[in-house]
Amino acid sequence: MDFSSFVVTESPLGLIWIWAVPQGVCGLGFGDQPSARDVRRLARYGIATPQRGPIEVLTCACQELAEYFRGDRHEFDLPLDLRGTSFQQSVWREIQAVPYGETVTYGEIALRVGRPRAYQAVGQAVGANPVAIVVPCHRVVGADGKLTGYGGGVDRKAALLELEQKGLQLPLSLG
Repeated sequence: MDFSSFVVTESPLGLIWIWAVPQGVCGLGFGDQPSARDVRRLARYGIATPQRGPIEVLTCACQELAEYFRGDRHEFDLPLDLRGTSFQQSVWREIQAVPYGETVTYGEIALRVGRPRAYQAVGQAVGANPVAIVVPCHRVVGADGKLTGYGGGVDRKAALLELEQKGLQLPLSLG
């Protein structure tokens, strides 16, 4: 079982939980409590009860998120430990390549990973992304440009896109 730690930090979108193992950040979620989905994801790491407390990567994650919300950071430099299928990992890498302020469709990601008909599987991989914002799944939209589901809620997805596309300050809290 990996040693793990977590922090809870405030953001303009409400509380954000960040989990890490020695290899890097392995989870990021929104809300007052970790969601059932977050708990299931952490089970992949053998993490039953993470310890609250700082480790260097969590301090860096909080700092980089604060910079992102101020509009000063467009990419994250954090070490990540993302566990998923090879398909999920290829989708997550493609999402990380989507530039700040831009969006891409599920179909476009499917093309980029060499599976042009797999847009629904791409949607499932996007939904399984364990580190929202850092792997910017909020930049993935429907074929018609409409905002589709987001683990943190479509209102948060819209706020993140607005921050990136218009450089606007986010409201104090949506959480």
